[in-house]
This record gives sequence, C-alpha cells and structure tokens, in this order.
Amino acid sequence: MKKIVSTTDAPAAVGPYSQAVRVGQFVFTAGQIPLDPKSGVIVSEDIGEQTRRVLDNLAAVLKAENLTFKHIVKTTIFLTDLGDFQTVNEIYAGYFSELPPARSTVQVSALPKGAKVEIECIAVSDQTPAGGQLTVDVGE
Repeated sequence: MKKIVSTTDAPAAVGPYSQAVRVGQFVFTAGQIPLDPKSGVIVSEDIGEQTRRVLDNLAAVLKAENLTFKHIVKTTIFLTDLGDFQTVNEIYAGYFSELPPARSTVQVSALPKGAKVEIECIAVSDQTPAGGQLTVDVGE
C-alpha cells in the first residue's frame, strides 16, 4: 500500500511529485533543494547554508512520518560542483554522527531553481504502519 507523505514544514513540491512516499516500513523522499518552506525561495548562494536547509527540509519530511535521520539507510547527493564536496561532507557529517547511511554523490549540470545541492533519501521505520505486513530489522 502506497501512502503519500506531505508536510507544510518542508517546501511544497515544485512539480508533479510527492515530498515522500511510504510503502510499508520504507519512506522514499523526493530530492530536497534549499528552498525556505515559507517563502519558496532558495535560502542563499552559500553552499553551507544551502546544505543545512536541504538537510533541515529532509528532516521535516521524515518527521511527518515520525522518523529521524537515524532511520535513513541511503542518501543520494546531487551537486552542481564537486568542488563543494568537502563543505557539504563536513555539514552532512554533523547530521549523521552515528551509523551513517550508505551514500552516493554525483555532479550534475544543473538543479531546479539554480540550487547547488539536492539530497534524497530512503528511510526505514522500525514501526509497521497500520495494515502493513513488511518487517525489516534496522538494528540499533
């Protein structure tokens, strides 16, 4: 069973997609760019500020399903300039201090609205949703 996840604490979708989709214990987020949830505008040109906003947006989407960064098992980071990798990596590490998820990082030619960074993730809940039958042990 597919459940659409939506929250006003993260930016609204800028196209025909959902902020996240839950299937059983898995939550698949759309890529988040550094939009301020209230204004819908890119927060800054600074890669550090953009990265923090993206991660905070992801946190808000996960929170809508009572999940945190501890539930994330995989992230994909999209950068318009791999020269920003070190800065992004340092900030990212602060959000994943224990048991970091698997991750891929790729350089892309452009991102929506001129963003420099976009991050998507897959999270696994330790709770089976009502009516759910899928179980996965995520450990501690």
